[in-house]
Amino acid sequence: MNNNLKMVLLVFVTFFVISLITNIIGPLIPDIINDFDLNLTLVALLPFSFFIAYGIISITSGMLIQKIGEKSVMILAFSLAFIGSFIFASFPNYTLAVISLFVIGSGMAMLQVVINPLLRVAGGEENFAFNATAAQLIFGLASFFSPLAYSYFVLNLNESSEGNSWFLHFFNLITPDHLLWISLYWLFAIISLIMIVVIMLYNFPKVELKHDERIGPIETHLSLLKNPIVIIYFFGIFTYVGLEQGVANWISKFLDIYHDYDPQIIGAKTISWFWGLMTAGGILGVILLKIIDSKVVLKLFTCLTMVSLMAALYMSGPIALVAFPAVGFFSAVMYPIIFSLALNSISENHGTFSGILVTGIFGGAVVPLIVGVLGDYFGLRNGMLFLFLPLLFILFIGFWARPIISNKTVLNNQ
Repeated sequence: MNNNLKMVLLVFVTFFVISLITNIIGPLIPDIINDFDLNLTLVALLPFSFFIAYGIISITSGMLIQKIGEKSVMILAFSLAFIGSFIFASFPNYTLAVISLFVIGSGMAMLQVVINPLLRVAGGEENFAFNATAAQLIFGLASFFSPLAYSYFVLNLNESSEGNSWFLHFFNLITPDHLLWISLYWLFAIISLIMIVVIMLYNFPKVELKHDERIGPIETHLSLLKNPIVIIYFFGIFTYVGLEQGVANWISKFLDIYHDYDPQIIGAKTISWFWGLMTAGGILGVILLKIIDSKVVLKLFTCLTMVSLMAALYMSGPIALVAFPAVGFFSAVMYPIIFSLALNSISENHGTFSGILVTGIFGGAVVPLIVGVLGDYFGLRNGMLFLFLPLLFILFIGFWARPIISNKTVLNNQ
């Protein structure tokens, strides 16, 4: 196996690990509420501490990569993930959870910045579109698997050790009997440590960023931030990630409160299908974007997301079990369309603009927190109505956007 192929596989595995770690918080929320005796606001500070790292770390990570290189940044990122996971697993309490999740989130933010240019160079520019799509599918697969891993651990740990595999027996030894879900963070610590060792053994290719991929100086950032187009698309990414995490993080608790579904089984499975159908929706989106203008797809799927969310919040339990995953399916196209419309709406400084857009991922910190605060005062169902505001803003972008270059379709043949 040549070195470039091994590097592509390493990037694919990194995508899987990022998703596995990032998307576990939602399934854990009901258990964390019960075990740490938290209200909705306090538990919402956990995803807040994770995703706020994107707002703080993303741009500085791009500058750090240009100084010390991709390999060193990836080792640093997984070291942070290891430290955060190890501390949380070793000393499971609320305060350390908030701190640990910020540390882990910082590592994940660094990885998000480093892996796309690395994938382009290792896999070759001619294969980048295919490899990037494959990476997103792997990311989606891990999102689907993550809640199922949670169910597997909490339902199988602490059982009679007779007949248990060495794997479960090992986690039984290091996991408190009353906090079975903490086993996931032992798992993440072990995975992060393995990734550090693997990365150390790799020979990384030299990544020459294209001129337009480079992160510009602070003056370039300030200049772009004076552009209303940049601000609107920044909030487009902010509202989308806020919507995604605002739904995913509260599904299990919502089903527990309003329909009395077991979070460890039904709640986790519904979140799993939310992410799984988001992956399927992304595949459908790729096909539709070859046929229909991206703004039309964005408007149509945003409206369908609104209908699905309303059904999930106000109709029966069995319908909610279908409608929440449908939200994932229809919202799948939003991030790539908003990102591509953004980059196609300015003529230069795309690397710096991308860094600003990625910083908008910290919407995943703010929106779930707002939902939690509103949920404490008015009930979680009413709190989740706030999610229609991000949807309305995304719909606005669908009508407002005027990209310099539109996506090529079989109809416009541009």
